[in-house]
Amino acid sequence: MAHETGSGSACRFLEELSIDGRVSFEESVRKRYVSDESAHTGQLPEAIVWAASTDDVAAVLAAANDRGIPVTPWSGGSGLEGNAVPLAGGIVLDTAELTSLSVSPEDMQATVGAGVVYDDLNEELAAYGLRFAPGISSGEVATMGGMVATNASGFNAVRYGETRDHVRRLEVVTADGRVVECGRGVVKTSAGYSLKDLLVGSEGTLGVVTEVTVGLVGIPEHRRAALVTFPDRESASRAVADAIGSALVPGALEFIDEMSTKMLNAYREDAPFTEQPTLLIELHANNDGIEEDLTFAKAICEDHGMTSWEAAGQENIDEIWQARRDKLFATRSYREEWDIALVGDVVVPISSYPEIVRTVQEVSDDLDLVTSCVGHAGDGNLHFTPLVDPDDEEMVERAHELNERVVTRAIELGGTATGEHGVGIGKRKFMADEHGAALELMQSVKETMDPNGILNPGKVLPER
Repeated sequence: MAHETGSGSACRFLEELSIDGRVSFEESVRKRYVSDESAHTGQLPEAIVWAASTDDVAAVLAAANDRGIPVTPWSGGSGLEGNAVPLAGGIVLDTAELTSLSVSPEDMQATVGAGVVYDDLNEELAAYGLRFAPGISSGEVATMGGMVATNASGFNAVRYGETRDHVRRLEVVTADGRVVECGRGVVKTSAGYSLKDLLVGSEGTLGVVTEVTVGLVGIPEHRRAALVTFPDRESASRAVADAIGSALVPGALEFIDEMSTKMLNAYREDAPFTEQPTLLIELHANNDGIEEDLTFAKAICEDHGMTSWEAAGQENIDEIWQARRDKLFATRSYREEWDIALVGDVVVPISSYPEIVRTVQEVSDDLDLVTSCVGHAGDGNLHFTPLVDPDDEEMVERAHELNERVVTRAIELGGTATGEHGVGIGKRKFMADEHGAALELMQSVKETMDPNGILNPGKVLPER
């Protein structure tokens, strides 16, 4: 076990552990783990451990638990709610080097280490005509451990579901260092409590995922897409609600507001967007019925006053999606010296989608903010991104007020504070409003599985 000298005296016991991974106490290394892709900043950890195996994770957790040392799991560091940011110092346990990968095409499943990157997995699966389907936008950096931890999803969730819908089995290390398998490598089981479903989305507060078996789907034979513009946000969002209510099952159904199209066009010379509220509709099929579905989708959009319909063939769909994936970068570069205050993430019942879109616009206008919206609209998910001068504290406060008002409205509409980014630091204060009496049960589960409170402290659940 290689290590570097520095501070972190409370964690020097790591040097004595028999692990194959690496340990660092170097301040310059530890500083890299104080923040992720969110606006949240944590506390400098005392040590970083890069686990090389499940046994490494177990050894670190057992020793840390005995000493009451906090452990924050870290994988890709691409979270948007501070999910992996250490808030209590201690140890950051990096699982990015757990990259085992085994595909069982005949069983339509793959077993992968927590550090396997989403896009890398799908590149491997393509040789078998298969893929892991949630379709997240940060797939070039997001890892399977992080996706399981936050129950991540994205573009394709409207048809294929979120990460939880595909997880069949988890290998998890508990707070006291036990290695436990939850679930089985089968499509369904009715045996016992579904611990894997409890652990998916728990953000490392109940255990550390080291390996996951996921179900796969076939790559569709036919893909068709269309960029559809509308005169206003509400017309576009009403078309979304009508399409899903009409039993259309798209492969993806993305909402992009006018401000987002302006940002993308400014960022990319080849961006395909007209500067109007836009839907990106993608359909999947393994038969010729896809053309009928496309005609049906167009008729729905016509009913809601669409201003243009631009069909895209299979050969250029990926180019359109790549332009959409650049939204975060386009926002950051839109106004010199300004930056993103936060990336909002709410979900509402599909019939309430026009209402939550309208709420963002009204609150943003009320607070005099530049806010752009995109959303995986087919499943009711909306992201909103206020752009601020980071040196203007009052403006930053207004951006957080926007977030609070929109999240509160989403919960009032029967929705949720987060659809795919997780709770992390930023959404803890909404958990009581969303879950009511069930929150106490969650806190009891946490205390049972992590009685010393060492696992990712300060995340997901508010203090009792």
